[in-house]
Amino acid sequence: MSETSTELDLEELNAKFRLLQPEQRITELYRIFAREEVMLTSSFAATSAYLLHLFSVYQPEQEVLFINTGYHFEETLVYKDYLTKVYNLQVREVKAEDWKHEFTTTDQTWTKDPDYCCTINKVEPLEKLKEEHKVWVSGLMSWQSDHRSTLDIFEERGGILKFYPLLDVSREQREAYIKDHLLPFHPLQSKGYFSIGCTHCTKPGKGRKGRWNNSPKTECGLHL
Repeated sequence: MSETSTELDLEELNAKFRLLQPEQRITELYRIFAREEVMLTSSFAATSAYLLHLFSVYQPEQEVLFINTGYHFEETLVYKDYLTKVYNLQVREVKAEDWKHEFTTTDQTWTKDPDYCCTINKVEPLEKLKEEHKVWVSGLMSWQSDHRSTLDIFEERGGILKFYPLLDVSREQREAYIKDHLLPFHPLQSKGYFSIGCTHCTKPGKGRKGRWNNSPKTECGLHL
């Protein structure tokens, strides 16, 4: 972290960044942190194109980490390859150790303990990488869930500073950006999927209602 960043506490960062637009937030982030200190993740799901487009314009050299759970829809993998090519993204796949993933497959852990399945295939693969970075960028938006509505642009969680440059973007603003910049939709959106995760735990549904259907679970654990 640069000397400037050590002079800014969480409250000061949030007060400063709340006044900025998403484009300005991304630009300003790199005045405080070096690129190698920043960890950007994407699920390449329904709402991913917005943040990835911004980074392709304002910080095109930033590496994008894609957590390959081994249970993604084929449409998600095709969408990832398409966005990677169109936006010239620097994508690196991150995944669980083979034996751990194979255990969840044989055990069908998602049917018994979806939290544990997410821990193995999503949360654990990022733990070591979190130790190598200062700030973690994610495209969460406050209207997506009750939990996300409680967040601020910056928060300190799990030993890393988390940064949500799109947090206060409304549905209407997001839709306008998509229209203005002709962003490509995830192929499953036309089939009624508006929040897209693993095949076993995703059904068609508005908002995040299709995730972990008939379960109180609303987050995979990455952002808790």
